[in-house]
Amino acid sequence: MDLLKELQEKAGLSNDQALKTFEILKEYVRGKVPGFLSGTVEKWFADIEKRAGAQGSEENKDNDFLEH
Repeated sequence: MDLLKELQEKAGLSNDQALKTFEILKEYVRGKVPGFLSGTVEKWFADIEKRAGAQGSEENKDNDFLEH
């Protein structure tokens, strides 16, 4: 399940609240990993954002390591 959708469903957040929470999580995780992993964290979160726009496309799930 998509992270943004989970934030909305499980935490009862509005779309705007879920997006803000997502941004906070991204900044938090980026701040906790070594600098050389910063690009990887950006890619993870960009992939999550892309999937949120595609809303469950099978193609996106096949290419996402988080779904395996």
